[in-house]
Amino acid sequence: MKNLFPMSLGGRSWTIIFASFVVLLTTLGILSFESSKNTVAMTLDGKKMVVKTHADTIKELFDELDVPLASKDYLYPKASTKVRDDLNVVWKQANMVHIVKDNEKKTIWTTADTVAELLKEQKIVLKEHDQMSANPQTAIKDKMNLKIDLALHLTYVDGGKAQKVWTTSTTVADFLTQQGIKLNKLDRVEPPLTNHIPDNGVVNVIRVEKVTDVVEEPVQFAVVTKKDENLHKGQEKVIAPGRQGRVSRQYEVVLENGKEVSRKLINEQNILPKQDRIVAVGTKDLALQVSRGAEPKGKEFYVMSTAYTAYCNGCSGHTATGLNVRANPNMKVIAVDPRIIPLGSKVYVEGYGYAVAADTGGAIRGYIIDLLMPSQADCYRWGRKKVKITVLN
Repeated sequence: MKNLFPMSLGGRSWTIIFASFVVLLTTLGILSFESSKNTVAMTLDGKKMVVKTHADTIKELFDELDVPLASKDYLYPKASTKVRDDLNVVWKQANMVHIVKDNEKKTIWTTADTVAELLKEQKIVLKEHDQMSANPQTAIKDKMNLKIDLALHLTYVDGGKAQKVWTTSTTVADFLTQQGIKLNKLDRVEPPLTNHIPDNGVVNVIRVEKVTDVVEEPVQFAVVTKKDENLHKGQEKVIAPGRQGRVSRQYEVVLENGKEVSRKLINEQNILPKQDRIVAVGTKDLALQVSRGAEPKGKEFYVMSTAYTAYCNGCSGHTATGLNVRANPNMKVIAVDPRIIPLGSKVYVEGYGYAVAADTGGAIRGYIIDLLMPSQADCYRWGRKKVKITVLN
């Protein structure tokens, strides 16, 4: 024994031996601690890593890694799962996204990677003409703003020409701007510019313009009548034939879609003055004034008589001497053969009275006369008969 251990060791040597023993124990302890850890494969936001841990649950593991968990995050398995060796953990942090759809805003949390995945997650289906502020393959970022404008189908009418279009505009004014439609000063839009556009609605642009139209128009003359005591009643004489005038008129014309809707006179200028037609109307009474009981004196003879009215077939309403018998149906007038009784003669017809020979007729030849009656019934009552006539002058 004495040969195995030296009889005496220095103090320094004992210190080194003790320190070496402590290092050995510590190393063995560390190796034992590390070997008792569980190996866990983790995918954090797409990044893969392997960690060794003594954590009891996944929640403790994330606390150990100083990774905060939120209820909206994707985590598999769940946070309360016990940690075991060779466990696979997948975690994806949720992002806040503000979605504005047709001016309605909502905020959601999502673990989608792209806008396309987000739309699928939210069950938002876009049609061909819809518009979105981001490309479908755009990566989702936290606090991202996504604007979605759904297209509306409407009928656009410009100047009367209609066409079907799609638009994502919300108001009429936005639609016109989006379509590059320019309005002139007088143009009108229905509905008004501030109105919202309904689906399958109609936007009508009415093109309005004002033009000047200058036209020459006739001015009708008036018929002026003057009493003439030298003419018999019913007799008329044209003193001045009358002449139409002409006037130049300038109008302000309003057109809507090329069609005239209003016309306003703004200037007028006479080119040719009108001349009124002047007609003398007789006032002289045809009836002869005969003393009571006096017999008419003159040339007497017998004639065959018939009767007619102012409205007989072929009658113009005026006698051969110009008397207006339609205006004076009670006038005493007879039609004669001028070779027997001169026109203008005053006569007395038995059973008819005093009259004037003022008319002719195609069937009045020789000793035949035709008496003017007020009505057809009077003509029937008179019939056809032979009467005595006295030519007074």
